[in-house]
This record gives sequence, C-alpha cells and structure tokens, in this order.
Amino acid sequence: MSAPRLGSIESGGTKFVCLVGSAPDRIEAETRFPTGEPGPTLARAIAFFRETAAETGPLDAIGIASFGPLELRPGHAGFGRLAATPKPGWSGVDVAGPVAAALGVPVGIDTDVNGAALAEGRWGAARGLDTYVYLTVGTGIGGGAVIGGRVVSGLVHTEMGHLAVPRVAGDDFPGSCPFHGDCWEGLAGGEAMGARWGTPAEELAGDALREALRLEASYLAAGLRNIVYTTAPQRIVIGGGVAELPGLFPLLRAELAAALGGYPGLPEHAAEGFVVPARLGRLAGPAGGLVLAAAAAAADGRGGRRRRPRPVRR
Repeated sequence: MSAPRLGSIESGGTKFVCLVGSAPDRIEAETRFPTGEPGPTLARAIAFFRETAAETGPLDAIGIASFGPLELRPGHAGFGRLAATPKPGWSGVDVAGPVAAALGVPVGIDTDVNGAALAEGRWGAARGLDTYVYLTVGTGIGGGAVIGGRVVSGLVHTEMGHLAVPRVAGDDFPGSCPFHGDCWEGLAGGEAMGARWGTPAEELAGDALREALRLEASYLAAGLRNIVYTTAPQRIVIGGGVAELPGLFPLLRAELAAALGGYPGLPEHAAEGFVVPARLGRLAGPAGGLVLAAAAAAADGRGGRRRRPRPVRR
C-alpha cells in the first residue's frame, strides 16, 4: 500500500498556511493567506485542497495545527472548536468539522504549538527524544510538552505562557496579558517587549537591545525553571521571532543555570544542548499539521477515503 497523501493547515491568528506533502523537505503545494472571517477563511483553505487534489490526486487526511484555546477532549460535543479566543469572531468556531465534511477525509487537530512540538520531534531539534518541551516565544508565549512520546493534554491543553514568574527587581512594567497582566507571556512575550521598549523586538539595537536581552533572558529562565521541575524534559526547544534575537541563547543558558541554583545538579541542565533553538523555523507549525494528518490517516485505517469523514484527535 502506498504512503498516504497528506494535507496540513497551520491556522494562525494572523495567517493560514496550507500545504500538501509528507515532510518539511517534501512539499508538493503550498499557499498562505491572511486570517479573516471564519467562514471565508476556512472556505479558502478547503478550496486549496480541492484544487490540489483535482490536479495531483486525492488526499488521505488533513492535519490542523491551530491557534487556541481549543476543545480537544475526545468525545466532547465541542471537540475541534475554539473556546474563548481573543481573535475577534472566532470564539466557538468549529475548525475541524467543516474541513472533514467538505473534503471527505479524516482530520487530526491540535494546537499550533503542540503540532510544532511534534514536528520538532519528528524532523527537528528534538529528534530521537521522547520527553521534551517545545516553546514558542513570538507575539505571546506558548509551550507543548511531549512526555513519553505523547503530547500532554487533559482537561485542556497546556498554557505555559500564563505561568507566574517572579518580577526582576526594579521592573515596574505592568505586563501585557489581558487576563493576568504580568504572567510569563505578559512580561516576556514579543508584544510585551514591544510595549516595554516602544519598538518591535526585532528592531531593537545597541544599548536598548543589550538591556532587552538581559531582561528577556532573566524572565525566560524563570519560566524554564518551572518547566524543568514539572516536566523533567530531556531538552527544551525554543522557536518564535523573539528566539531569533542575536545573543539570546548564551544569556538564557547562563540565567537558567543561576535560576536552578545547583539543584538537582545534573550536568545535562548546564550543557549547550539542553536549551536549543528550533530547527524547523517557520515550517514547524505546518510540519506539525503533517504529523497530525499522518496520525489521522493511520487511525482511519486505509488512508481515509473508504470511511466516513470525521475529526480525529492525535
């Protein structure tokens, strides 16, 4: 039996990325467009897959790595729907159902950050590991924990960006999180950096960049200490725009060592390979959709075209 043909959607708050392929380096077709109103945006994604299937052959499954928060409990009436999201007009929207119904294939769905975590484990910086954390530090902060080879999810998916972290002495910035103010995301996300410094993080330079990096490394290390102690990862992989700031990782590793305070004293925590940059870059989310699609195709048996379409949890 031939390998399944897979489609992927990275459903982001600002843009949708849709592709057909089997791996980050084996992409047959791709499109990107802004995230608008739910109906037209989902319809545009569905049209892309229909057109691609008409040209190159039918698909066996679709994977969706979506912004959240999402209802991901199997069997829940709201499975595949967004919960109360700050994205206007998208709260309560069924993301998975319309795609499955329109295309007649099984659909796997998870959060964008969990999808990226799976992709980094399959093809990227966490390859060969079964217990690790993927963190994205972009506009906000999000994290996915893979423990024993499976993404952690229960009553809700993880929301690492809303961890509480201690303030750096003398920092009076109120925080940018609309829910908690000075949570981890509210103090160290890209939006917080822009508000704190009056310019986007990627445009900082000179003394402002050096001071921003010092503060950012301190806050990121405080959050990573919580993650080290609660999930026991073999590695922490960090992606997102803020993670691309020059010089961040050496500072972050030093700050994390200080935050751990010698406990539990493992040499692995101080190694350069413990906290590392993401390898897949901006393809991490779409590649995660491919992992979710492959799992949906496998759960469906023979590729999905012979069975009744339905959303499938990874």
